[in-house]
Amino acid sequence: MSIVYIPALAAFGGSAFGAVSTIVSGWFSRRRRLRERHHARSFSRRERLYRSFIEEASRLYADALVSDRAEIPQLVSLYTLVGRMRILSSGEVVHAAERTGRLIIETYLSPNRTFVDLPDFIEEMDPLRDFGEACRSELMNLPVR
Repeated sequence: MSIVYIPALAAFGGSAFGAVSTIVSGWFSRRRRLRERHHARSFSRRERLYRSFIEEASRLYADALVSDRAEIPQLVSLYTLVGRMRILSSGEVVHAAERTGRLIIETYLSPNRTFVDLPDFIEEMDPLRDFGEACRSELMNLPVR
């Protein structure tokens, strides 16, 4: 092989290496952006779902405290949200949501409460505490894929 070809092969090799590294770098960057976008969507989807559940459960719990007439369509709506959580959420969040639903049903079945009863059941006033803590734990530990 002639010594004249060595600089030409070196230049070609450098160009090929530069092109391949640019392609690979672009592929990795795109893949990372897609993962970050997926993570952000997953986070916001769960956040909206949890917010809807908290709003619906709070409204139903407040109604259950003063009424013994359960609103079946709204309870079905609450359990629809629990069903969506079974798809998206961890088992801990789903169990906390199910416990909240059972508490609401038990509250409808118990005697109505008045403002005078407030000191007696002050600890029960936050039926969503366990659910909120499970959601916060899940959202904070949501893995980046």
